[in-house]
Amino acid sequence: MKLFLNGEEREISGVANVADLVTSLGLDARKVAIELNLEIVPRSIYSATSLVEGDRLEIVTFIGGG
Repeated sequence: MKLFLNGEEREISGVANVADLVTSLGLDARKVAIELNLEIVPRSIYSATSLVEGDRLEIVTFIGGG
């Protein structure tokens, strides 16, 4: 399926929901914030949030420091 990730069109296969996408990208769900079609997706519903062709996602990764 074609998705727009951080402004770039990407062909992603084998994903049905946001949790699948996070896993396929090798990200730690505890360290990302995801916006789907201009709305923040709460981490608690990643598995219940379906993706469809053409969805636009912004993914921000948190980096610790000190």
